[in-house]
Amino acid sequence: MTRRVLTALPVFNEERHLLEVLPQVRAHSQDVLVVDDGSSDRTPLLLAETDGIHVLRHETNQGYGAALRSAFQFAIDGGYDALVTIDCDGQHEPLLIPRLVERLYPEDGATVDIVSGSRYLEIFPGDSAPPEQRRRINAQITAELNRCFGLALTDTFCGFKAYRTSALRKFDITETGYAMPLQLWIQAVSQQMTIVEFPVPLIYLDETRSFGGSLDDAAQRLAYYHEVLQREMRLQQLGCGGGESRD
Repeated sequence: MTRRVLTALPVFNEERHLLEVLPQVRAHSQDVLVVDDGSSDRTPLLLAETDGIHVLRHETNQGYGAALRSAFQFAIDGGYDALVTIDCDGQHEPLLIPRLVERLYPEDGATVDIVSGSRYLEIFPGDSAPPEQRRRINAQITAELNRCFGLALTDTFCGFKAYRTSALRKFDITETGYAMPLQLWIQAVSQQMTIVEFPVPLIYLDETRSFGGSLDDAAQRLAYYHEVLQREMRLQQLGCGGGESRD
């Protein structure tokens, strides 16, 4: 069976990486979407000069979560069978795109809703040393999700993922910032989705990359993540333990 797969890249001011990453993605995915989240550098010009891709542009910067939400809707509206999301900063290897899609459709016919890349599931030759604060926060949030909901995740924040479009239709993404994956995990638990992790190399090309504003402070970033988690748990009526909240 031939499946229609879309690979989407959320971008914001990625002129440094776009011309290197985009051809690699196109080599491993027939359909490619770039969501330009209000870039103010040469990214829009470079995209306008690139043939054979779909481009969605947010006129103002709305946030990482908003860019992914637009990609989800594009995949749904376009009738695709699956969506792969991949960052445009060189941290992910596009040659792995077909392998993530394969894991969505196991040979035994099992239903897998999300294949999530993990930079900590295996050690690869040449792996980078992750920035300590980012690794610590990722580990803490991942442990909390696992403890509350009986998950077995090793990497909460990896942007390299594959989704069945049937799963995308079940999400109601309202978090527009970097905590969007946390809202997604809570909703995936609420919808009883099947999640599989896939090992990917750990590559950091720019350890000084900014989250923007107050989120560059680790304590404030962690507080923001907890706020989003707690809010979404209330909305989905989930308590820590996976059952309905009694609050």
